[in-house]
Amino acid sequence: MKAWKRQGRGDRVRYVAVLERPEAQVLRGLVGQVDQMLTGRGAAAPDDELAALTGIRTGPSTPPDDPVLARLLPDFASSSERDADQVSAALRSVREPELIEAKRAAIATVLTTCPAGGGRVELAPSQAEEWLAAVNDVRLALGVALEVTDDMPEQLPADDPRADHLPVYHWLTWLQDSLVTTLAG
Repeated sequence: MKAWKRQGRGDRVRYVAVLERPEAQVLRGLVGQVDQMLTGRGAAAPDDELAALTGIRTGPSTPPDDPVLARLLPDFASSSERDADQVSAALRSVREPELIEAKRAAIATVLTTCPAGGGRVELAPSQAEEWLAAVNDVRLALGVALEVTDDMPEQLPADDPRADHLPVYHWLTWLQDSLVTTLAG
């Protein structure tokens, strides 16, 4: 893949890139895995009679046990606040369904606009922003799974089980950076 390019002007601006077949397959696969995780978390929401009456959706009040989901769905209140656990639980219960919905909408945009066999990707500005959100979530998820740290080397020893996956993380970082740079003009 080459860097993203901006084409057009005004309301005709598009962001364009060409993905090779393996790149498209990896991206679609990882985005799909994050979607499955978010779908599972959303399905774990408790039944709430008040929500049924008011139409206000509620979600779990506790953070996810899975470290990847915990990174994608962080606490909603800082630990420095008084009664932070109660505040975070209440905010999570009310806000998490919206957050999951927004993340899944961004994922749907990627899956709709990324050709399964590779090829040209052409995005409107709003779609480019959704791509950024979805790629960021995939990067965060993969970073947690690979235990990426600031002092991690660019390459891992061949016998490290993460060695084959770290280049994917670096590629996602580059993909995101290229799109951010192009959007910023």
